[in-house]
Amino acid sequence: MCNFKVIGIDKNIDKVNLLKSGITEIDGIEKSKLLESINVFGLQISNDYSEIKNSEIVLICVPTPLDSCSKPDLTYVEIAAKSVAPYIKQGTLIILESTVEPGTTRNFLLPIIEGGSGLDRSEFLIAFSPERIDPLNDKWNIKNTPKLVSGFTEEACQKAIDFYANFIDKLVKCDSLEIAETSKLLENSFRLVNISFINEFSIFCNALGIEVEKVISAAETKPYGYMPFYPGAGVGGHCIPIDPIYLANSANRIGTPLRMVELADQINNELPKYFVIRAQDRIGSLVGKKVLVIGISYKPNIFDIRESPVLNLIIELKKQGAKVSWHDDLVKEWNGEKSVTLNDDFDLAILATHHDYLNLTKLGSVPIIDTRGSI
Repeated sequence: MCNFKVIGIDKNIDKVNLLKSGITEIDGIEKSKLLESINVFGLQISNDYSEIKNSEIVLICVPTPLDSCSKPDLTYVEIAAKSVAPYIKQGTLIILESTVEPGTTRNFLLPIIEGGSGLDRSEFLIAFSPERIDPLNDKWNIKNTPKLVSGFTEEACQKAIDFYANFIDKLVKCDSLEIAETSKLLENSFRLVNISFINEFSIFCNALGIEVEKVISAAETKPYGYMPFYPGAGVGGHCIPIDPIYLANSANRIGTPLRMVELADQINNELPKYFVIRAQDRIGSLVGKKVLVIGISYKPNIFDIRESPVLNLIIELKKQGAKVSWHDDLVKEWNGEKSVTLNDDFDLAILATHHDYLNLTKLGSVPIIDTRGSI
């Protein structure tokens, strides 16, 4: 038992009130566990930053999205840093967990804390330790997933390690803030490149008339030098479509473009249009045709739709005149629309996200395009 006194801060009062009642938008957190944390273990939730004035450790865990020009947006980091800075005391450890470009913790976060706290940078501690979360992963969780830790100073790094050691099994010390920041970007850029490749490879296999899943199964019998990735409608979520752009932006700024990452991003963004073409090849003109898109979250068995490529697929289908409905009993509502039931009253179904609960026999003889490439 760690016996930490924990205060969760969010500027959104509606979210704060929902959390206090045990409701969260995060997959995999049970209401009973959240209420237990509040009512039994004393978790406090507030929108008042002054609540942290006596905190020894402050974690900044805010989104780092892309802006309207697909450039890194540090607005949330800036707001959070400026909000906590006035309440930082001497010796406080501030840890950034948000994914950022190399140099952000040192050159962006630290000066904000220093300027807003009135303290010299030698009087507080700054660390960076990127989150590694895979929603609903039954094998790897916060406790057993190795965690990278770095610090502006050796003291900051060690204090962060001492903190995380209370509830994480393995900690990996990085020699600099920039190494830890860049490692996080490498992890998800690796995934984007390989997923985009296998999606393009799936298009190739489809043109050949062979099932890509059987090709992947055959290839993964090799016990070394290969890791299987699987095709779909594209990549989504708050990490894989976003983090590589932070890396590419940093690379372009210093004059060393990462063309592989940029191409992978382009391939991923073009996939919805590819499946529209597949739909047209299957049933002809889409004008007035009833098309059902099945599964709109970015990943099977969760309700998170952040950056889901399926949303762009729906938009592209509508542009071609299709009457698009969608089914996802986990998401339920999106964009003012509601999930429809699975039935046989459609000209075409596109299986985009494979939730375990799906019973495709309800579609009867409706033709199906499976974005995994098996149909």
